[in-house]
Amino acid sequence: MPQPMTTSEESPPATGKAGLVRELGTVDATMIVMGAMIGSGIFITSAESARLVGSPGWLLAAWALSGLMTLSGAISAAEVAAMMPRAGGQYVFLRESYSPMFGFLFGWAMFLVVQTGTIAAVAVAFAKFLGVFWPAIGDRVYLVEPIRLGGYGISLSTQQLVAMVLIASLTAVNMRGLRLGKWIQNSFTFTKTAALLGLVVLGLTLGANTGAAAWTSSWWNPRANGWDPATASPNFSLSGPLALPMLLGLAMIGPLFSQSAWNNVTFTGAETRNPGRTLPLALFLGCSTVILLYLLANVAYIVTLPLDGIQHAPEGRVGTAVLQAILGPRGQAIMAAAILISTFGCVNGLVLAGARIYYAMALDGLFFRAVATTNRFHVPAVALLAQGLWAALLVLPVTMTADGAGGFTPGKLYDELLEYVIPVDVTFYSLMVGAVIALRRKQPSAERPYRTIGYPLPILIYITLAILLVVDFIYLRPGTSGKGYLIVLAGIPVYLVWSRVAAARKGSIARDDSELTAP
Repeated sequence: MPQPMTTSEESPPATGKAGLVRELGTVDATMIVMGAMIGSGIFITSAESARLVGSPGWLLAAWALSGLMTLSGAISAAEVAAMMPRAGGQYVFLRESYSPMFGFLFGWAMFLVVQTGTIAAVAVAFAKFLGVFWPAIGDRVYLVEPIRLGGYGISLSTQQLVAMVLIASLTAVNMRGLRLGKWIQNSFTFTKTAALLGLVVLGLTLGANTGAAAWTSSWWNPRANGWDPATASPNFSLSGPLALPMLLGLAMIGPLFSQSAWNNVTFTGAETRNPGRTLPLALFLGCSTVILLYLLANVAYIVTLPLDGIQHAPEGRVGTAVLQAILGPRGQAIMAAAILISTFGCVNGLVLAGARIYYAMALDGLFFRAVATTNRFHVPAVALLAQGLWAALLVLPVTMTADGAGGFTPGKLYDELLEYVIPVDVTFYSLMVGAVIALRRKQPSAERPYRTIGYPLPILIYITLAILLVVDFIYLRPGTSGKGYLIVLAGIPVYLVWSRVAAARKGSIARDDSELTAP
C-alpha cells in the first residue's frame, strides 16, 4: 500500500515557525458549520424553487430532500473527518482515498471558482443589502464604467467596491489569528441564527394568513395552481409524468446550495481540539439545526404569503416579503439588517476555512511554496492573502448581454461561474462521502474514533440522490454543466506539471541531504 503524503501535522511549515494550533472546541466547530451554511440563500432561493414546482407541498419536498441529502452526507463524511483531522480536510480525504490528483482537482476547483466565487458572491450580497440603508451603494453606481471585452467586461461599482473591502477586511482579521476569527464567527453565527429563528416565529404566529396564503393552494397537484412545465422552465420540452420529477431536481439546486459549505469545518481539522469527537458532533448538530430552521422558514413563507407572492417576490426576496406582510414597510429594513449579519458571518467562515485547503496543497508541493507557511499568529497568512486577492478579483469581471437595443447589460461573472460548478461541487461531495467506503477497504485497521451511523445506508442515500441530481442538471442545463466540468478537467495538465516540479524538488533535497551526510 502506498505511503500517505506528508500533511500539516506531520511536517512543520516551510518557514520553520510554529504551525497550526488546536483552538477550536465543539461550539466553535459547530458555529463554522452553521455560519458557512447560513448566508442569503434561505431568504431568496424559495422563489425560484416555487416557480419550478408550482405548489407548497413540492416546495417543502425540495427543501426536505435537500436536507436529507445534506444530513446523510455530513454524518457519513464525519467518519473520515474524525479519522484524518488534518488541515485541508476534504482535500486530504480525496488524496488518501483515491489519488493525489483527485485532491488537487478539488483544491483547484475550490481556489479557482467554488470557495473564492462563493466568497465573492456572498460579499456582493452583503453590499447589495447595505445599499438598502445607503443608496449610494449600488450595482449601477459606477466608479469605473463597464469596459467591454467581447462577451465579458470589467467594471467597478460602489457595490463591487464594498464587497472587495469586506473581503480584504475579513482576510486581514483572520490573518491576526484563529482566536479573533472564531470570535467573529461565533458572534455573528449566534446573531444570525437568532434572526432566522425570529423570522420563523413571526411567520408562524403573526404572519398566519388563513385566507390567501400558499398553504390553501393544492399541495401536490401544481397544475391545479396554474403551473405549466414550459412556463416554469424556459426551453423545457417534457410535459408528461417525468416533467415534475425533473423540475423537482432542478428546484433542489437552490435549497441544496443554501445548505452547502458544511464541509468547511473539515478544512480546520488540524486546529480542532479532540477532533475525533468534536468534528462528528459539530457536523451533526450544525447541519441538523440549519436544516430544521430552513424547513420551518419555508413553512413560515407558506402560511404568510400567497403562492404567487412566493414565486414572484421582488428580486426573489421571499424573506423580505414575509416581514413586509407582517410589519409593513419597516420589514424591509429589518430583513436587510438580518441579511447583512448573515452574509458578514458567512464570508468570515468561508475565508477562515478555505485557506487551509491551499495550505495543505502547498505542503504537498502542489501549490506555491510560500503558501505552506504560517505566521506568528499560527495561521496560514499567505494562503489567506492569496485566497482574498483572487476572491476580490472575481468581484470585478462582468458578463455583457445584448439588450436588444444595440447595447449591452452587465451581469456578474461569479454568478455564472458558480452555476458552472453546481454539478461539479456535488460530485466532489459524493467522492468525499464515498471515501468512507474506500478507506474502510484501503485502511481497514486504521483507528476510527467515529463510525458512520447506519453504515452504509446514509452513504447510499447521499450518492443516489447526488447521481440523480447531477444527471438531471446535466440534462436540463448541458451547456452550464459542461463548462463546469471543463474547468475541473483544465486542472489535470496543471497537476501533471506541478507534481513533476514537486517530485524534482524532493529529489533535489534528498540528494543534498545525502551529500551532507556522506563520509
